[in-house]
Formats: sequence, structure tokens, C-alpha cells
Amino acid sequence: MSLTGTPFLLTTVALVVVALVLPLALWGRIGGPKPLRQAARLLMLLFAQVTAIAMVFVIVNNANGLFDNWDDLLGTGDHVRTAADLGPDGTGGKKVDEEPRHPQKFTPASDKRMGPGVQETQFKGHISGVEGEVYVWLPPQYDDPAYKDKKFPVVEVLPGFPGSAKAWFGTLEVNTQLKPMMEKGEVEPFIIVAPRTTLLGDTDTGCANIPGKVNADTWLSVDVRKMVTDTFRAQEKPDGWAVAGYSAGAHCAAKLAVAHPDRYRAGVSLSGYNDPVGEPSSLTAKSPELREENNPLKMLQRAKTPPHVALFVSGAEGDGYQGGVALKQAAKPPTTVQVTKVPAGAGGHGTAVWKRQVPDVFKWLSQQIKP
Repeated sequence: MSLTGTPFLLTTVALVVVALVLPLALWGRIGGPKPLRQAARLLMLLFAQVTAIAMVFVIVNNANGLFDNWDDLLGTGDHVRTAADLGPDGTGGKKVDEEPRHPQKFTPASDKRMGPGVQETQFKGHISGVEGEVYVWLPPQYDDPAYKDKKFPVVEVLPGFPGSAKAWFGTLEVNTQLKPMMEKGEVEPFIIVAPRTTLLGDTDTGCANIPGKVNADTWLSVDVRKMVTDTFRAQEKPDGWAVAGYSAGAHCAAKLAVAHPDRYRAGVSLSGYNDPVGEPSSLTAKSPELREENNPLKMLQRAKTPPHVALFVSGAEGDGYQGGVALKQAAKPPTTVQVTKVPAGAGGHGTAVWKRQVPDVFKWLSQQIKP
């Protein structure tokens, strides 16, 4: 039974009802010695507690897009086939533009909570050695005959950890929020791409390449990117690409944008952090060297040539804001950083806050990324 499906949710609700009815019906009817009666009553109370907790977990999980399936929940999922050393640029010495085209077949997303128009595919990265699902939403102009020869800008969106690739559609409702804005010309007609980021069970990859462990950076910034341009009328140049994320995904977005100005022109960080230790389960938080290497602030500070990227950073006091200010202070032209402070009491570190920011984020992106 699917972890996120309606049948499982209804099952937990039914079990809660049973757990409530049992004590009412059987409490005074239990026979036998006193210790046995007490044990039976205790088990009924424990059953009621466990079923209630399970139901609440399922509701919260479905609302926030934390775990997609049982493997993600139990930490047993592994989406890494190989993790070769791909070198500093993450390509393994390959000229990606000269690699054969591999158009991918997409089908309508099976999870209807993601809203209309979302497509999905199972994709094997040809360079990264990673495989997983990728969700894509096309703007309303994509099938308009007036745009038949146009290539569209792309925003790659990343969830937190734990987090589901579905969350930007199902929880933040990026597609249903943006569609009317695109139709009115308030934001550019972006293709929205959401790849799987939970690749190693209960371990956060930090969106990094770590030989022998995972090539998450290459999965996101090379394989998924090329698959999208092979399959859809998407822009190939960095001027047409951005990456956005929240929480751990915000850290990834800032890092990928700073690391790869040849692949992205803009990055959006919502309630993120610079030091990978902000997510203790991250592989990049395991040593001082990895922390230094994967900290976007340190990357800006040591860059010989400032990257040609624009960053949008938002966060509350103690939850991303100070990190954004530090990035802004370290940035040198052509790097630009816009920092927005989320007011206290706005909702904390949660999807409701990030959902409300979607319109403003994509208006900002429309100024950075042009079709």
C-alpha cells in the first residue's frame, strides 16, 4: 500500500476509530485475573496512541511532502548505481553538448495532488550514475501555436530534507499559482522541473559529488539538465536556467548556482543555510574539508573570478536571513544578491511560508531569466 495514497490514509483513520471504540466496548467486560485485565487495558490504550500518531504522521507527511514511499521513510532507498570520480566540473571529462540526445518519455503524474499538467518519468543519469523520478510542468504557452518555434526558460526546483520532489507542486502549488500569472504576462513562461533529491535513504547528499558515495551535483546540474533540453523545447544556455529550493534545497540551490555559472544564471534560497552543518545528516557536513568545499559563502570568498549569477535569499532572523546578508557582503560584480527578511510570526520554517513567496520569487526570476 502506498505511503502517500488515499487508501493508506483511510486505513489509519479507520484504525483510530477502532482504537477508540475498543475501550468503550470492552473495558468493563475483560475477564480473568487482575494483572491480565490491566495488561489488556494497557494494550488498548497503547493501540489508541499508536494509531493516532500514525494518522497524524500521514496527514502531516501528505501536507508537507516529506516522504514519497516506504523506502524513503525507512531510509532503505538507494538511487545510486555508480559514483565514479567525475573531476572538478562533474562531467568525467565528457563534453556534454556533444553527447548523444536521449529524449525521455513522460506520462501524466500518477499523484493527482500535484495538480493538472504535471508529467513524470523514471530517468537514469548517463553521467552521474543516479536514477530517480523527475517531474516536469510545462507553461500554458508551450502548446500555443504562436510559440511553436520558441524555447522556454527553465527553473529546477528542489525540496528540503527529508523531502519529496512532488512538494513544489503538491504542497507549494507552484504550477497552479503560476499558471494564471503566466497567462496574464506577470511572470515569464517557465518550464518547472523537480528531480528526486533523496538519493541515499536517510542521508542528505548535500547535492554534492563525493566519489564512492554519490554524484548528486552531476545528477542535478548535468544529467537532468541535459535530459530536459533533449526532451522539451527548453533553452540550453545558462541565461535560460535557474535553480530554486527551500531549507536543505535552498542550500543546494545557492551552492549549485555559485558553483556552475556555466549552467545557471540565477539561484533562489528560501530559509537555507551556507554551512552544510545546517543539515547534520548531510554527507558534506562530515568533515571540515567537505564543509569548506560546499559552503556557498566560502565559494564566493575564494572565487578568483566572481560568478555571473544572481541570488535571491529570503529567511527569518536565525533561519537564513543572516546567511543571505553574509552572501551579499561577500558578492562582487557580476554576482548580485537580493536578501529579503521574513518577519517574525510569519509561520517559521515551513511550507506555508515558502508557498506564499512563490509569486514574488518568480517575478524576480522573470527579471533574471528571459525567454
